[in-house]
Amino acid sequence: MTDADRPPDGPQHDAAGPIRLLVVDDQFLVRSGLATLLRAAPGMEVVGEAADGAEAVALATRTRPDVVLMDIRMPGLTGIQATERILAEAVDPAPRVLVLTTFDLDEYVYGALRAGASGFLLKDAGPERLLAAITAVHGGDALFAPAVTRRLVEAFTRMTDTGRAESPGAAPPPELTALTGREAEVLKLVAGGLSNAEAADRLFIREATVKTHLNRTMSKLGLTSRAQAVVVAYETGLVTPGGAGGG
Repeated sequence: MTDADRPPDGPQHDAAGPIRLLVVDDQFLVRSGLATLLRAAPGMEVVGEAADGAEAVALATRTRPDVVLMDIRMPGLTGIQATERILAEAVDPAPRVLVLTTFDLDEYVYGALRAGASGFLLKDAGPERLLAAITAVHGGDALFAPAVTRRLVEAFTRMTDTGRAESPGAAPPPELTALTGREAEVLKLVAGGLSNAEAADRLFIREATVKTHLNRTMSKLGLTSRAQAVVVAYETGLVTPGGAGGG
């Protein structure tokens, strides 16, 4: 199931080699179609294909991919459970998990984001968008399409009634007391749907500084992805469903 024959040169990854990918989907045609597309793309290398969650965990351990394309609804070990196990058992650096889903408001996707997936993409996204998402996730932009993910999180925090109203200017909730004031500000803006660049403009700081604050936030909170940080921001009430991204 491995494909180690692709050359390591690609226009986007000459120095570090190709992005190593594990494709996980229980539908053969979907899985093979994705793998064929990715094998033909410059700078991409498919190191394995898995038909279920258990096989995905085993292959992730053996092949150590950079990015896992994870189908979320599978019999047996689900995509959520597979994501949790892959990230828990990974040797640093852990792979990024990009969830593939048929529905953009999918409770399973919300669970995967909580489990540490870096983001999600609809299965009907075109090839260019898929490749862009993989590249973005691999490069550390751990949240592809933040506004869509925010909409997903808002919908399910409403459904589960985990969002808590906070008055403007209130101190960070107790769960986030490990964060500095600026780290909490950055988290609130990013969870509200702003990109790194937009958050930097809002706070009059450099984009690199925003990334530094996000990395420190994830480290302090024991999180593995920016998407997971967004979920935490909603569940603790730092950002409320329908609220602005900081003001």
